[in-house]
Amino acid sequence: MLEKLIKKNITSVPNFPKKGIIFRDITSLLENGNVFSRIIDNISMYAKKNRITKIIGIDSRGFIFASPVAYKNKIPLVLARKKGKLPGSTFKSRYKLEYGFDELHLHRNSIRKNDKVLVIDDLIATGGTAVACLNLVKKTNNKKVNFLFIVELSDLPGRAIIEKLGHNFISLSRFNEEDQ
Repeated sequence: MLEKLIKKNITSVPNFPKKGIIFRDITSLLENGNVFSRIIDNISMYAKKNRITKIIGIDSRGFIFASPVAYKNKIPLVLARKKGKLPGSTFKSRYKLEYGFDELHLHRNSIRKNDKVLVIDDLIATGGTAVACLNLVKKTNNKKVNFLFIVELSDLPGRAIIEKLGHNFISLSRFNEEDQ
């Protein structure tokens, strides 16, 4: 099972970036070619099965997983970037962080009204970044959006927020505070 493989191979770093936080470091997944390949194959099958027409990778670790999935399925890759990283005309969506605010941007012509979108990111916690990306997609497209995360922090409200908004939510692994 893929979830067991991810949980076995992810590095959990206690007290990073501050005391009381367990950081789920995806670099150990990337450094294991077999695990990384299985993750990409799994997401690629999901994209094909659900007839996804656009893949969005969220800045920046989402790019790592979104790029090979887009390539493998011959689907356009769209980048949701932080403020100041995309040239040209963009939509923007501001979201709250634990310590302030940030913005995501998307090129205005990236998503069309008939696109079936899959948003990929490495991790979901509170859901702020995912909702910001959803707000960008909704500027031109009213279809249900598919969200896929490698890691879900199940003690936090990210999943509930996305599902309450009526969108599809998939996580390949779930961690709670007790998981080491």
